[in-house]
Amino acid sequence: MQNQKLNVTGMTCDGCTSNVANALKAIPGVHDVVVSLSTGEAAVRYDEQLTSLDQLKSAVKGAGYGVNAAKATPNHQSKGGCCG
Repeated sequence: MQNQKLNVTGMTCDGCTSNVANALKAIPGVHDVVVSLSTGEAAVRYDEQLTSLDQLKSAVKGAGYGVNAAKATPNHQSKGGCCG
């Protein structure tokens, strides 16, 4: 199992966090997702044999949000999301 934190941009409400969590949970191999609006982070535990960081990022982008690996500087744009 791999643990990864993602910086998610564009989230403005609890509906946004639900959208991100659901997009990540839909990926085969994802076992646990915790999304925080206050920190702008998604913590994901996944099986690296079944999915990859690129697939996680793609799912978040597909849900309408920006994403970077946690070590990258977050981009605080307010565009996108379910309330934008």
